[in-house]
Formats: sequence, C-alpha cells, structure tokens
Amino acid sequence: MPLTRAPQAERPARILIVDDQEANTRLLGRILEKAGYEEVASTNDSTQAVAIQARFRPDLILLDVHMKEMDGFKVLEDIIAHSARGEHIPVIMITADDSAETKRRALALGAKDFVGKPFDSAEVLLRIRNHLETRFLHHRLRDQNVQLEIMVTERTRELEQSQLEVLERLAAAVEFRDDDTGNHTRRVAEVSAMLAHAVGLDATTVELIRRAAPLHDIGKVGIPDSILLKAGPLTGDEFETMKTHTVIGSRMLSKGRSELVRFSQRIARSHHEWWDGSGYPDRVSGQSIPQEARIVAVADFLDALTHERPYRPAWGIPDTLAEIKRRAGNHFDPAIVKALAEIDWQGAAELVA
Repeated sequence: MPLTRAPQAERPARILIVDDQEANTRLLGRILEKAGYEEVASTNDSTQAVAIQARFRPDLILLDVHMKEMDGFKVLEDIIAHSARGEHIPVIMITADDSAETKRRALALGAKDFVGKPFDSAEVLLRIRNHLETRFLHHRLRDQNVQLEIMVTERTRELEQSQLEVLERLAAAVEFRDDDTGNHTRRVAEVSAMLAHAVGLDATTVELIRRAAPLHDIGKVGIPDSILLKAGPLTGDEFETMKTHTVIGSRMLSKGRSELVRFSQRIARSHHEWWDGSGYPDRVSGQSIPQEARIVAVADFLDALTHERPYRPAWGIPDTLAEIKRRAGNHFDPAIVKALAEIDWQGAAELVA
C-alpha cells in the first residue's frame, strides 16, 4: 500500500480543515478523498473551529495561520484549551509564511507540524499519515494501559478476596470450637456495621468494619482447648492465657497490605481495650483505641450477653442494653453506647437472633 494512503485503524480517521479560503478547503478535501480519507470536515469560518472540533472530534486538524476573522494562533490556543486532558490531537499549520518567528510561535502554542502553500499533495499526505499513525499508536497504548490497570485491579481484588476467604474460614474454624453454629462472627459483623453507620461513618468504612469484624477472635486458634472450651469460670492463669488471643490475632494479621487486613489487625488486637485504659493487651484508653475496635467491642459484648454460655443463661436485650449503658465511660466509648441506645432493636432483632 502506498505511503500516501490513509493508515489502517480500528475506525476511519477524522480530519478537520480550517481555512478561510474556500479554494484551499476544496483542494485539501479532494487530496484527502483520493487518498482514502472518508471522514473530513471543513470550515471557512475560523470562529466556528472550536465548536466544530467539539462536535466532530477530529483525529487531526489542518489549520491555516493567516485568516481574517480569527487567526490560526488564536484558534490553536482555543483548540488546545478545550481539548481533554492528555488528549493528543495533532495540529498541522498551513501557511505560506515560513518565517522562523511564525514557526516558533505555532510550535510554542502546540502545533505539531507545518505544510507550506502552495500544497504539495504527496508531502501533505505523508505528514498527515505520520501524525495519524502516532495518534492511533497513542490511543492503542492508552487503551492497553487502561486494560492493564483494569486487569491489575481485578487480580488484586481476587487476591485480596482469596486472602479474606482463607482468614474467614480460619475464623469460622475457631468459632466452631465454642459455637457449633458459627453464627457469633456473623452477628458481631452485622451489629458492628449497624453501629458504624449509627455513629456516622461513611459507607466504605462501614463495609470494611462489616468484613473485618468476623476476624476479631481469630487469635483463639492459639488458645488450648482446655481453656477455650472450659465450662466453668477461668482461673487467673487461664484468663491470662485467654487474653493472649488478642496478641496472637494481631500477629497473624500483621503486615497486611490491604486496608481490610489492617482494619482486621487493629480490631483483633484492641477489641478488649477499655475506654478508661483498664483493658488489654496494651491498656490504651479513649481515642487511642482504634474506633473500629471500640465499635466491635460493644457488638461483641452485646452478642456474648444475649446468647447462652455453658456457665450462664442468655440475657434479654433490655437488660443487655442497660448493662452496656452502665459501662459507658469506663468500659465502652460513650458515643458508641449513645448510638447503640438510639437503634431500633425491635426492628433489628434478627441481627442478634
């Protein structure tokens, strides 16, 4: 195929001609038509160039320099100003003025090339072809980059999901050791999300807490069955061993790259910290306790009291809420307790069932 023919692309190239001399636009139109360019628009009114560009969306613009209504420099400025960020639209200036000053000014404004008058059709077509090939290559690279970014994002999401599934199954395995239904983690997750919403957190953070909360007790995998499954009260030494599940869980989830794993790590470590600093394992207090851990602490306590344990019967919702309220300011964050009290528990009864 001769070099002067239109380059092959996924769609026909669109070319806009802006010249206030009708004879020039007709001549260029014929040259382009013979070369196989089918999508050609032209105007002799330079003031309409930007509007036509926005509507026609050309791949290349042939622009006269010296025009009566608005010269090519002003048109070029407007074209560049109205082009989308990162858009590569080559503009070839058409001029009989081959002075260095004219070329420097046009290049400084963003022109890519020049075509002299009178036209040499072979030269015009070669310059057009070269710039269109560059534009189409730019588009292909841009599209490939977008596709690669999509693939990387999807792959990253798949990896994060697979990691989460492994962690959730491990948490479920731990849960089944002392809750044969495995529903404790589900209930804590739902109540935690409801509380997160009630205290005004954004939807993304609420969902992170919903997904991270089931891992709050993941460290129990390292607690001996003789302690974890003990039917009666724990001795002092046994309770100290039980408390280490927070540190074990934190270590299991440490150095996570995803925000979800980092949320999970903070919850696992700090959901037994108390507002007044008397909790464990770090004895931090108040706002120093991660908010997501403060939320899960309330949800976990509520679920524990409202469900039967080998050493005590289940409490009702009113008594549980009263106990949590009594602990506001020492055990629990008062703001979270306040949000808990404002929830319609009659309508949300299925969450703790």
